[in-house]
Amino acid sequence: VSDEENWYCECPKLYTGKLCQFVTCDENPCGNGATCFPKSRRDAVCLCPYGRSGILCSDAINITQPSFSGTDVFGYTSFLAYSAIPDITTYYEFRLKFQLANHHSALQDNLIFFTGQKGQGLNGDDFLELGLRNGRVVYSYNLGSGTATIISKPLDLTLNVHAIHLGRNLQKGWLKVDDQKNKTVTSPGRLVGLNVFSQFYLGGYHEYTPELLPKGPRFKNGFQGCIFDVQVRTSLHQGFKPPGTPEGHPNSGRSVGQCKGSPCSLIKCRNGGKCIETGSTVYCDCLTGWKGAFCTETVSVCEPEHDPPHLCQQGSTCVPLPDGYTCNCPLGTTGTYCEQG
Repeated sequence: VSDEENWYCECPKLYTGKLCQFVTCDENPCGNGATCFPKSRRDAVCLCPYGRSGILCSDAINITQPSFSGTDVFGYTSFLAYSAIPDITTYYEFRLKFQLANHHSALQDNLIFFTGQKGQGLNGDDFLELGLRNGRVVYSYNLGSGTATIISKPLDLTLNVHAIHLGRNLQKGWLKVDDQKNKTVTSPGRLVGLNVFSQFYLGGYHEYTPELLPKGPRFKNGFQGCIFDVQVRTSLHQGFKPPGTPEGHPNSGRSVGQCKGSPCSLIKCRNGGKCIETGSTVYCDCLTGWKGAFCTETVSVCEPEHDPPHLCQQGSTCVPLPDGYTCNCPLGTTGTYCEQG
C-alpha cells in the first residue's frame, strides 16, 4: 500500500513486521492483551500493555511518571493513548515536563504528543503535534488550510527537567520552553478551527509506522525518556486538568515503564544472554546456541536457529546424535545428506 513516497505492508494473517517477514506467535504466550512479537521462529517477545511488565506481562506496575523508550528493535514505539480532548476547536493550552533518557538519539526526531485526523496522510488533515528535532522543540498545527510551526532555540542540556507551555487561540499559536522567550506564529489560510477526532497520543503511536499520520508531523521515533505533569485547559476561565477519562487515566498504551524503574533488575538471563528492556517490555537476547525466555534451553543441531544450519536435503529428516546428526532420507534419495537421487 503506498501514498506517494511512503509505503507500508498490510500483512496476511500470522505474519508481522515492516516487510511481513516474521511468522507470528501461533500459540501466543503473552498475557493481558500484550502485543506478541516473534524474536525468532521459536521464541516470542511480549510488548506489554499499559500497567503491565515482565517477560509475559504478568506483573502489574504502578505508573506515576511514564517513561518511554522510543522505537524498539521490532519497529514499535512505546506510547500512551488518552481519550480525545474535547473542545480544543478554538482554544487550548498545554503544560508538561520531560526528562531525556540520552542526549544522543533522544533529540533527533522524536514525538512528544499528537492528536489529529489519522489514516489519510493528506496535507489538509487537521492535527496538533509536539516533538523534538535536532535538539529543539517543534510545535505544529494545521487547521485545514496549512501548517503553522514554531521551533524553539536549542534545549539547554545542563537542565535535568525541561518545561513546556504552549497554546493556541484561533489562528494564533505560541510556545514557551524552559526560560526561553515566548515565540508566536499565525497559521496560514482562512480556517480557524482545529477539528480532530483521534485520541491524544503521548510518546509514540499505536500504529506500527508513522506513515499513516498527516504529512506535517511524522516524527520518525517515539520519545526517549520520561514525560510527566501533562495538563490541558480549553478555556481561559478553566483550571488545568490531566488528559483522559477518568482524568489522568490512559485508555491504552504499550511498553511504558515507570520513570527510574528497571524491569531488568527483576530477571536473570542465563548462559551469557543479555537483558533488553524497552519501557515495561523486557526479554533476554540469547547468545548463539541458546534459546528460551531466560536462555536456558540449548538449540539442537537440527533446529532452524542452529548455527551453522544442518545440511539435510530434499525433505529428509534431521535426527540429532550424541556427536552431530544424521539425515533420515525419504524414498528415492541417498547419501550423507540425502543429496543423491
